[in-house]
Amino acid sequence: MDMSAFKTFRIRNDEQGYRAGIEQLRLDDLTEGDVLIKVHYSSVNYKDALAGTGKGKILRQFPLNGGIDCAGVVMQSDSAQFKTGDAVLVTGSGLSETIDGGYSQYVRIGHQHVISIPDGLTCRDAMILGTAGFTAGLALLRMLDNRQKPEMGAIAINGATGGVGMLATVLFSKAGFEVHAISGKPEHSDLLKSLGATQILTREDILSDKSMDRIRFGGAVDCVGGIMLASLLVQTTPYGNVASCGLVASAELNTTVMPFIIRGVSLLGIASAGTERDIREKVWRLLAEYLNSDSLNNLPVKEITLTQLPKIFEQMLSGQSFGRCIVKIDAEAC
Repeated sequence: MDMSAFKTFRIRNDEQGYRAGIEQLRLDDLTEGDVLIKVHYSSVNYKDALAGTGKGKILRQFPLNGGIDCAGVVMQSDSAQFKTGDAVLVTGSGLSETIDGGYSQYVRIGHQHVISIPDGLTCRDAMILGTAGFTAGLALLRMLDNRQKPEMGAIAINGATGGVGMLATVLFSKAGFEVHAISGKPEHSDLLKSLGATQILTREDILSDKSMDRIRFGGAVDCVGGIMLASLLVQTTPYGNVASCGLVASAELNTTVMPFIIRGVSLLGIASAGTERDIREKVWRLLAEYLNSDSLNNLPVKEITLTQLPKIFEQMLSGQSFGRCIVKIDAEAC
């Protein structure tokens, strides 16, 4: 195996302070694992911006390469589950927390965290989806497992112009659900309709301070939290599901038990980072069933290089970013 140096975006916190930038590493410098991946693409998530700027406590040890997602091909494997040349992905699973992450030409990680890219998806597709798409897919899987059906009514996607929200809009629409997109950015209404939303609602349209309100939705995916989540709960049909996967507005939830004990509404927690492998595989199969390169074409996607990461981080944290941002690591594409 060639041990020559390769590029990484490395994060440090030592006597010289918190800093991040391009460095050269060798394979021996990477954290341990039995699968070595040549990375073709990674993605940019809010968590990555917090880690790369030091504005959030993401890394649990230093130094580490940033990036909580990666997709590429197996270069070396000591696991019987993978062989050289396999197209694979990793999302979360300790990347950029305790393991060197995806902002690197190579990632080494335990096989239990590696997922084969399903037929129908490329490495680029996998990173357009990334953790955001995985979160949307996990929400769909959990709702389907809990008997959510299209005939129960429209699915409200709250925070629809965020990464998870846009991908959830596409995914639930492709899965046969009517989607009502909720957004505070009316200028993106046409985009949301192109992604599959049949109605565009403002936050004011759904706000409710009642312990029970009229039924408006069959279920919901909430990326916002706070009073918005509470409002969705009281407007969901009997035995509908509300998937909670974000707290852009607030981590607080002030509500009553009324939606649960009168309508049997279920509040489902979507915790993507620690999802077990068998569920991860189910989610990616579900994503591949409904999404492909063509169905992702209407998404606004920006492709950058490792050197552009600091600028993108600042834009994301200041609310100036929009759509999905992927990082092209290797000139080839799997």
